[in-house]
Amino acid sequence: MSNCVSVVLGQYGWSVTYTTRSICTLKGSTVNLSSSYTYPSGTVTSTFWFIKTFDVENYVNLRNDSDYNGRVTYHSDKTNGHTLTITDLRESDSATYKFRFITDQTGGKYFGNPGVTLSVTGLLVKVTPATVTEGQKVTLTCSTTCTLGDNPTYVWYKNGHVTTKSTSLFLNPVSSEDAGRYSCSVEGHEDLPSAEETLTVTCEDV
Repeated sequence: MSNCVSVVLGQYGWSVTYTTRSICTLKGSTVNLSSSYTYPSGTVTSTFWFIKTFDVENYVNLRNDSDYNGRVTYHSDKTNGHTLTITDLRESDSATYKFRFITDQTGGKYFGNPGVTLSVTGLLVKVTPATVTEGQKVTLTCSTTCTLGDNPTYVWYKNGHVTTKSTSLFLNPVSSEDAGRYSCSVEGHEDLPSAEETLTVTCEDV
């Protein structure tokens, strides 16, 4: 996850600041996207986040988007901060999210570019090499489609039981006893494991 701060300045004191430019997070988890804004005068009458536009000046409030039904909440504070929370994330939620606000002044509408790019990933166990014979060195990795922040530690499971906590799982040399169903999760998110991948180990030719 990038920790860059993006400040988007508009004319005459209009601005939107996003605290994070991009986020990679797990399918099934919850994410918070935050922004703050300034404006020259008037009273703010509407604030919302969007990813879709149907026409010029027709922005779809995420809370009214059927794809996010029941999964979106907004929180505003007294210092013009605004946070979008999305629960039960899906890979289809991967998109660029932008914040928009409207005031009671003529022409008093503004949204901030470039927004926050959200990438939602599942976990996938990859076995290298794909065909395994006793005595070989085998590596199991917990693969994602984007780079999770904070250098996560992965929890590894064999046949549903925890075996170790590590970035990757190394079996060297591999034996027939290592055969089984393997899955992984991110430490702290053990409730969101990958699907199981079966490791089959064939005997060495005699």
